Amino acid sequence: MIGSCLCGAVEYEVKGLSGKVYQCHCELCRKQGGSASNTGTIVPFSQLKWLKGEGSVKTWVKETGFKSCFCGNCGSPAPNPLRGMNYYWVPVGALEEGSFKIVASLYLDSKASWGVVSPDGDRFETMPEVKEFIALLDNELHA
Repeated sequence: MIGSCLCGAVEYEVKGLSGKVYQCHCELCRKQGGSASNTGTIVPFSQLKWLKGEGSVKTWVKETGFKSCFCGNCGSPAPNPLRGMNYYWVPVGALEEGSFKIVASLYLDSKASWGVVSPDGDRFETMPEVKEFIALLDNELHA
């Protein structure tokens, strides 16, 4: 499955996705995306291959000090290393194809009053334990 930024300067391939995704309703995700939630998934480093633009994303992060990765040209979100672990967070909206199912809704304790939560999947008031969360997304089994 191919993912890219809006201008095409950043492109990557993700292999072995289970199709299971989550939506995060925390304040940070709402403000970064300008929406009620962020839709993402988590994959092992071995399942993501940068096709172009990885260097520009890392350079932009280093120069600006932002902890999240974005395209240095258009500002679209790009995969981020996850908390010093051997995983990437992948913005599902940047993937060009696929069938997805929401398996978790996170940070419902800080959801926008106008936000709508998917009726599907598990619901968490905050963040579940990371290993439990990664297992819920089930991507390692599809490598």
